[in-house]
Amino acid sequence: MANSGCEDLRGQEGESFLYFAYGSNLLTERIHLRNPSAVFCCVARLQDFKLDFGNSQGKTSETWHGGIATIFQSPGDEVWGVVWKMNKSNLSSLDEQEGVKSGTYVPIEVNVYTQEGKEITCRSYQMKNYESAPPSPQYKKVICLGAKENGLPLEYQKKLHAIEPNDYKGEVSEEIEDIIKKGETKTH
Repeated sequence: MANSGCEDLRGQEGESFLYFAYGSNLLTERIHLRNPSAVFCCVARLQDFKLDFGNSQGKTSETWHGGIATIFQSPGDEVWGVVWKMNKSNLSSLDEQEGVKSGTYVPIEVNVYTQEGKEITCRSYQMKNYESAPPSPQYKKVICLGAKENGLPLEYQKKLHAIEPNDYKGEVSEEIEDIIKKGETKTH
């Protein structure tokens, strides 16, 4: 895949920063809802971490109606995701989306590896205080669509597809239903 404007992977200086997304922000339509400056940089791997889903402070996400993605340290495991180059003007909207003020996620700095083996330092987010819980079918779908859209390794995509969602049968917001529809149109 073409390297869209990320030949300069340092990106942290000046007006932009790099963000490693591993959950719903894998999907372009999703990240652009609140963070229009995000530009696809590359696919990358976070070594010695594992993907999990949970309810922050034991509370189910009102947006997603199920567990939301987080990562935790786990030697030998890996999490694949997308590095987005973003304008610093979107830092507060990203923090807001990630619920930093309410304590849902905390910003962390991670070193990820591109498929060419280059190491990049990025901002990412992690839930510190959560109870494991399965994601809603819609949340799982957004992650799987994003993984497909951006060409995450097929083995990893299979793992994502194998995640058992909860049995939420209701709807999510219209905005989210919309991005799922757009994502399905794009990736099929």
